[in-house]
Amino acid sequence: MLNSGAPTDNAKEIFDRYRDFDIRIVRHPWGVKLEVQNAPAAAFVDGEMIRGIKEHLFAVLRDVVFISNEILASGRFDLTDRASITNAVFHVLRNARLLDYKARPNLVVCWGGHSIDAQEYQYTKNVGYELGLRGLDVCTGCGPGAMKGPMKGATIGHAKQRIEHGRYIGITEPGIIAAEPPNPIVSQLAIMPDIEKRLEAFVRFGHGIVVFPGGAGTAEEILYLTGILLDPANREQPFPIVLTGPRDSAAYSSRLPASSPAPWGARRCGGWSPSSMTRRRWRGAWCAAWTRYASSAATAATRTTSTGCCRFSRSSSSPSRSTHATMRALQLKREQPPHELAANLRRAFSGIVTGNVKEYGIQAIEREGPYELSGDPSIMLLLDELLAAFIAQRRMRLPGSTYRPVYRLVA
Repeated sequence: MLNSGAPTDNAKEIFDRYRDFDIRIVRHPWGVKLEVQNAPAAAFVDGEMIRGIKEHLFAVLRDVVFISNEILASGRFDLTDRASITNAVFHVLRNARLLDYKARPNLVVCWGGHSIDAQEYQYTKNVGYELGLRGLDVCTGCGPGAMKGPMKGATIGHAKQRIEHGRYIGITEPGIIAAEPPNPIVSQLAIMPDIEKRLEAFVRFGHGIVVFPGGAGTAEEILYLTGILLDPANREQPFPIVLTGPRDSAAYSSRLPASSPAPWGARRCGGWSPSSMTRRRWRGAWCAAWTRYASSAATAATRTTSTGCCRFSRSSSSPSRSTHATMRALQLKREQPPHELAANLRRAFSGIVTGNVKEYGIQAIEREGPYELSGDPSIMLLLDELLAAFIAQRRMRLPGSTYRPVYRLVA
């Protein structure tokens, strides 16, 4: 959190560099105060913590305490039950005051990689600018790269339209916040308990999704949404999605399961189209958003979270900690329903993200070597080609670092 803007995404490296860092909670009658020692100097100006970083720090404290006390320890939520998980997601978002918004649906969730080149970053800013000019707010994973660019562009679009209360929302989870701390533009921050609830929060909270080029994390997000849309229960569910990027990134999008699902054993999802952000396409996507909003179940929760009538299966929502054992056990075979295959592929990419940037994953790789993935030879070949492309395009880690694969594919 305090290391925002640093040129590294290795959580272990960050913790080693600041191993003498300490934080203490001081209780007062009117609340709590945080005392930090040996924190990164970049978080301060003239001895005072930067205001935005302070707000983000207290947002983390707010959500960590709420999740611990109200979600995990209270006994009110059965986190093995599908409906109860959704209820927990709603309560975390409501406690973070992200649902205190009574206006037309206008929130665009933007997904994309933290390690992208200058051309792709400029493209994300251009798209954010066009969204801002149209009065749309932005929600991302709150980190750098394609998570920062749309917010930066939207601020200029909002300024030109004299929109004073634009929303720049970041949603993250404890395992990745050290490697991808909130960028300075994030005005509202929410911390979800784990990656599965973070992904559900994106899909339920947003009114449309734009996907920019990225790496393993973006592939995980795409596969999560693909698994939901491939579920027969969601076949008729309108969902506005645009997969976009500069022309030079066309080779990236062509390899994704969402663009060419047949070789991966799935049908094409309605709504996916690798294209530029044209006005006509976005108008059509937004009509779908309004249709989805209007047809939601007539409850307060589903009226505020716009995908109230979308079915989330147990495989898409159950938390799974990536370990060598769980990665070896993944069923990457065609002899299963397409949405289940997408869910297992999503878990595979989640494990790769864990090994790349999460502290416990990095330590596990150092102890036991790379994660092993096995499955049908045809799927392993496609997976190998996609991951090799990510490495060649420097999408796995921030520039300046040498990437060593944290996975091994076994046919």
